[in-house]
Amino acid sequence: MDFSIDDIEWARQRLTGILKPTPMLRSATLDHLLGAEIYFKPENLQKTGSFKLRGAYNRVATLSPEEAHRGVIAASAGNHGQALAYAATRAGINATIVMPETAAIAKVDATRGYGQKVVLAGVNYQAARAAADALRAKSGATFVDAYDDRFVIAGQGTIGLEIADEVTPDVVMVPVGGGGLLAGIAVAIAARLPAAEVIGVEATGAAQLSASLDAGRPVTLERPVDTIADGLATGRIGELPFELIRGRIKRVVSVDDFEIGEALLLLLERMKLLAEGAGAAALAGALKMKAELSGRRVVVVISGGNIDSNLLDRIISYGLAKAGRLTRLQIDLHDQPGELQRLLALISAAGANIRAIAHDRVRRDIPIGSARVTLELETRSADHVRDLYLRLREHDYHIASRDSLLSRSDS
Repeated sequence: MDFSIDDIEWARQRLTGILKPTPMLRSATLDHLLGAEIYFKPENLQKTGSFKLRGAYNRVATLSPEEAHRGVIAASAGNHGQALAYAATRAGINATIVMPETAAIAKVDATRGYGQKVVLAGVNYQAARAAADALRAKSGATFVDAYDDRFVIAGQGTIGLEIADEVTPDVVMVPVGGGGLLAGIAVAIAARLPAAEVIGVEATGAAQLSASLDAGRPVTLERPVDTIADGLATGRIGELPFELIRGRIKRVVSVDDFEIGEALLLLLERMKLLAEGAGAAALAGALKMKAELSGRRVVVVISGGNIDSNLLDRIISYGLAKAGRLTRLQIDLHDQPGELQRLLALISAAGANIRAIAHDRVRRDIPIGSARVTLELETRSADHVRDLYLRLREHDYHIASRDSLLSRSDS
């Protein structure tokens, strides 16, 4: 395949003066938690909020004058669209970005904010891509693929060069959706740091790389993608990324939404870094591989930080739940003066904080004269949750149910 480290080096030259290399960040707390020497590559601090500007600008910079005159078009769940819109505006050309109707509002607004046209079409990335291809056929614009394009991959690979400039890692953890980021970094690391191991981290609900490696070719997932990491939810690995990835990585780790939420919360609390779901995936993978990474030097790529505030609230709740810091339960009480006050006093004495409460007297599944109280509680840990439940039972309170989402860590 005619793609090498030279493509990435040329991309770095084109990007000089356009973007600044992101710094390597450290956290003593996370070093201790993982028992390893951890370095973070925070592409969420990059212009447009993700690594995507690297590949998008490199592609725009390689357009012929005729192609630039016709403009560019792309499909994107958000980050690629923002990056291409910014790059096109800076280069003085027109761009059309086709985004799924389900795209995060923050990403849609941000893409429009860079001064280019946004079209909403389809319920997922693949549907938006089909719509973009139809528009391309009519307009003659150049389609800029989010990941299956050699110039885009080369731009993303400049992250690998920056890593090699600053540190000699044992392991590099990289999130993977369509594969452009992983492919570019894998090529760069293989050329500059051949002893380092590159590990791809995918979302369990969008495990297209694992499926493709098992099949020996890129495959489209049969089941609909389902993950809070929308930047990884492509449903298919790119043809060119797959060829570059295969043979250059030894392992793919799958992380679920709870694990991603926990990693996002750690980044927010311990490093004051806001990552989106895809951006936190590599740390989630490192946490999952904690025993294997012990004592090693590890680079974790935080790929982006563009996240819808409503989704952020949900993800934080997931992370709190998994850490045992949020739980929800229902208790049936005699509907008489003082009963609710006694329950709340017990919960307060146990050190839990009430986040929300609902009091229902008219449910058909409880006796007349009783009431069902639903409580959402802030707690300290999974052990604290277990101690709280034990104390409630010791005082003869019957827990009618626990929320299936928020009680995962205390079941």
